[in-house]
Amino acid sequence: MTVSASSAKVLSGSANREKIGRVELRHGGRARGGSYLYEGNRLPPLVTGWHSHDLHQIQYAIGGVVEVETAAAHYLLPPQQAAWIPVGLEHQATMNPDVRSVAVMFDPELLPPVDKRMRIVAVSPLIRQMMIYALRWPIDRADSDPVSDGFFHTLGHLVFEALEHEAPLSLPTSTNPIVAAAMSYTKAHLASVTAVDVSRAVAVSERTLRRKFDEAIGMPWRTYLLHARMLRAMALLAAPGQSVQQTATAVGFDSLSAFTRAFAQFCGQTPSAYRQGTNDVVRE
Repeated sequence: MTVSASSAKVLSGSANREKIGRVELRHGGRARGGSYLYEGNRLPPLVTGWHSHDLHQIQYAIGGVVEVETAAAHYLLPPQQAAWIPVGLEHQATMNPDVRSVAVMFDPELLPPVDKRMRIVAVSPLIRQMMIYALRWPIDRADSDPVSDGFFHTLGHLVFEALEHEAPLSLPTSTNPIVAAAMSYTKAHLASVTAVDVSRAVAVSERTLRRKFDEAIGMPWRTYLLHARMLRAMALLAAPGQSVQQTATAVGFDSLSAFTRAFAQFCGQTPSAYRQGTNDVVRE
């Protein structure tokens, strides 16, 4: 999600389904591609409200963590990853404190047809450097030129190829009120939550809770809990000064070795390696 300083107040709001509508990113300009640098440093976090864009967008987190929700899933965007948000997809973003991100927008004519599905992808060094270079062409400039058109055409096709390698950085959502409430409670109590706690909170039996999760999202509650813990751990490890031990405790692991095994299985690298990698990205 891209916001300008002038639109931040308009887009800030509660985490409910506030409708913003279609956002015109070019502000009347005719550029076929462009960029925007978002630097948050806001408390509380900025919650955009539900909206869509008139352009395709790829957003890369330089520092901090961005959360994006669509009707289908709740996504996490930590450093080293990028969010692909196609034109017309309704979504809501939460820009957590200290977020710095680069967003690059593309006119749909610059890319082959794509489905209206959000994806999280790992960013190659080449795409990262091109996205940063793209900051010389703001999206709200008056018009395009042959040099910028060629640049964004090339970058767009590199991004299009990267979409084939999607990262598993999302949690499912549900319209079932019991399941949705259980998900919310689970995410709010990751340090100590149990199935008994959640069942009591949503006033159903444990058996009913498990059945409703399977029916609604095809995933057991315990798998949902594990994924929620891993995504929260990734977000925490991206914060400066956050230790692996602190992170393990915050997401409900008494054993550091158990946390390390679970994290490595989920992310493909150890918590320490992931933490080092995100810190390297932030320092660039």
